[in-house]
Amino acid sequence: MRANATFSVTAFVPTELSPAVATGVPVSVATMEKAFDGEISGRAATLFTSAFDHETGVGTYVAMESFEGTVHGRSGAFNFAHSATTTGTDRSGEHFVIVPGSGTGELAGITGTGGLTVEQDGTHRVWLDYELS
Repeated sequence: MRANATFSVTAFVPTELSPAVATGVPVSVATMEKAFDGEISGRAATLFTSAFDHETGVGTYVAMESFEGTVHGRSGAFNFAHSATTTGTDRSGEHFVIVPGSGTGELAGITGTGGLTVEQDGTHRVWLDYELS
């Protein structure tokens, strides 16, 4: 089944955590809070790691999200991970997976994949292609 939603970032808090090895693109870690509205409704707490050059827009991110809310009206919680790379004008190497075994409540047994995009007007969209066992 596919579930769609929009989301907004309600908090983005950089941490002091950084690797001891300097590279050509700085690495940073932040925590995020997100709010979801639509067939996916609820909130997520996110650990966000990136190697990103703000001047050129080149980099890669890896995020682990802990979602709590509803998917098509079924309530519970689960984790999902996603990552992507940009060269400043595109997205590539995208990966999105629901963490197996992480579902609780009516979302216990959830598995699948998904994706996210940011439209030109700034609207953030997410979708899940999922199954419940």
